[in-house]
Amino acid sequence: MDVLSADWTEICRRIVAAQRAIFEEVRGVEARTAYEGVGEGGDRTLVIDRRCEDAVFAELEVLAEEGASFVAVSEERGEVSFGAGGPARVVIDPIDGSLNARRTLPSHSLSIAVASAASMAGVEFGYVYDFGAGEELAARRGDGASLDGSPIGVGADGDKLELLGVEAAEPNRALASLGALADRVYRLRVIGSIAITASYVAAGRLDAMLSLRPCRSVDAAAAQLIVREAGGEVAFGGLRLDEASLGLDARYPIAAAAGERGLAIARSAQ
Repeated sequence: MDVLSADWTEICRRIVAAQRAIFEEVRGVEARTAYEGVGEGGDRTLVIDRRCEDAVFAELEVLAEEGASFVAVSEERGEVSFGAGGPARVVIDPIDGSLNARRTLPSHSLSIAVASAASMAGVEFGYVYDFGAGEELAARRGDGASLDGSPIGVGADGDKLELLGVEAAEPNRALASLGALADRVYRLRVIGSIAITASYVAAGRLDAMLSLRPCRSVDAAAAQLIVREAGGEVAFGGLRLDEASLGLDARYPIAAAAGERGLAIARSAQ
């Protein structure tokens, strides 16, 4: 079985259903603050992170039993080979926006990307599920992007941005960076999930987004395809897409926008 030809939309929907059950069971702030060591991505791992990742890996194990070979790249378990491994990658962030999930803020997401090679350029399918809004954003390379099954596209490019999404917005980083946006951005929005924020650019809800510190491949792999398939632009610092690795150790700034002018504005603050 070729992992790229699997019905990833249905696989992802089953994972969302399993994760919804976990969040329903573990509802309160106190219940969601239990930690379980440190994940391979370097962050402290919540028990709900592990359980949500287990829901993903249960589906991956089924694919492997059906003969698929690939490497999973996941925030908690790291890089795990299934079957013979090979060039195909499944890049997973079981909870993008873990701090929001821990504090029971609704804006957190599942992010899954499926790639034919080990770089952002190789991503063939991207899926982001926004648990707060209950919305599914997805894209397949060459087929456009969708929101709950309906086509979406970015907004208009311009020399001033009405809404800019900012991630990794620690005050010290923001103070050092956001002066570059004066008179070029009308309002800022801080959502708390890179995958959601970038996907909102794809849906025309935000004009652009940026992360004020380098992000990991698991945060951005799915959403960057959704943005590009919606007609937008994505930048990983000075790297080409084929230079931006899907490896768990990769770190790079991300910016996304409706067009080149908006992208330049967002990148000016990085």
